[in-house]
Amino acid sequence: MKIYIFTLLSFIFLTKQALAQDFASVEKSIWQIQSLFVTKYLSNESKIKRDLALRSELGFDFFYRDGFLYDGPVVAWSPFLRLEPRHYYNLNKRADKGKKTAKNSGNFVALTTTYKPNWFLITNESSLLVTPALSLIPTWGIRRSPWQHFNFEAGIGIGYGWEYYGHYSYGEVLVNLHLRFGFHL
Repeated sequence: MKIYIFTLLSFIFLTKQALAQDFASVEKSIWQIQSLFVTKYLSNESKIKRDLALRSELGFDFFYRDGFLYDGPVVAWSPFLRLEPRHYYNLNKRADKGKKTAKNSGNFVALTTTYKPNWFLITNESSLLVTPALSLIPTWGIRRSPWQHFNFEAGIGIGYGWEYYGHYSYGEVLVNLHLRFGFHL
């Protein structure tokens, strides 16, 4: 009888210990500025579930054109909005190996949704216009925060995008290839 009670108490204790283990989780909210050369982004990642975050982003895309159609080089910055649910799928594995998971350091899959409105354009060419566009691109990426306030991320994906010209739209296959360096606010 004593062996049964001891076995039952051991089972309850071990089960309670296993359930009490901490699971790695995404951060509640991260504000950051990211950049690569002249392109700038202000973003927030907010926790939805333990391994799911919603990234919202406001940024400026940079364009450079030169050729026989222009009198000189044309540079332009246009605003865009991005909404991106991210699933960080390897946080527990990284934590078990003793690797950092702080500031959402991990691998992720995301559905990158970007809208480029025709609000304004910062450019040196007065005749240049912005074509409104929308894109949906499934993306795989990695994010690492090697220091307390700095991070980098890289990603790749292929999806579809639409440009809107008045009463009709034009769609095409798009590739998302990004490398960003950031600072946590």
